[in-house]
Amino acid sequence: MRPPVSRSRFSWERGGGRLLPLLALLLTLAPPRAAAWPVDLSMPLEPGKERFHKLSVVDWVEVEDPSIATAEILSGSNELLLTGVKPGRTLLLLYAEGKFAVWRLVVSAPGRPPEPEPTAELLAATRKACPGLKTTEGAERSLTAFVKSSRCREALLALLKTDAYLARELDLTFELPILQEQLAALTTALKGSGLTASYRGAGVVLEGSTKPEGHRRALWELFRHSAGRVPLEDRVTLQRPAPPDAGPSDAGPSDDSER
Repeated sequence: MRPPVSRSRFSWERGGGRLLPLLALLLTLAPPRAAAWPVDLSMPLEPGKERFHKLSVVDWVEVEDPSIATAEILSGSNELLLTGVKPGRTLLLLYAEGKFAVWRLVVSAPGRPPEPEPTAELLAATRKACPGLKTTEGAERSLTAFVKSSRCREALLALLKTDAYLARELDLTFELPILQEQLAALTTALKGSGLTASYRGAGVVLEGSTKPEGHRRALWELFRHSAGRVPLEDRVTLQRPAPPDAGPSDAGPSDDSER
């Protein structure tokens, strides 16, 4: 019998690293080494209002549905400008130095909270699908589960797509066949992209060559098809467009200029 693979909230901490408190996580992109449901942070916004966040490092960001909210990196800084457009929920992908994080942007008018999600019903269904699942509520809420079946994984995915938990509040352990099933779903999603995914322990190695937009799509697919924290080793080679041919002014002096 093969041993289970642990993918807990602390499994990536080799060498004594520690998770930063929530406030620090708001201000830096460095800690999120995970890439899967649930989101790392949930950010409230208001229609027409702006919020600024200083990040220690960021290469690019992308909003899943810009009709609900927008995100922009201010030129010459690592400051992130978030703007609510209309009530709703959408996701924000942030990438820096081979790591990425996903935040939920929740836009609602003052005094009118967003429609509640059916988290109680989904949690009850997940308890049935995942025997031994444990949760704690309050300021130190958490969810711990041993994922031994496809039914359990699917129930967890449905629950973790809601506002019920953040990534740092999970402690999941997967049986190897279920990890392989998850990898198969991701492989199908990446078909034709020029990229491949494989597991190294509980982490995912993303390899291949693609354009920047293909790379972004692959990161979205990795997030959407995975449950729990998945450390990423990004080995993707980006195909950049060739620079335009140099014009006559770059080719050296002309005969007329030498006269």
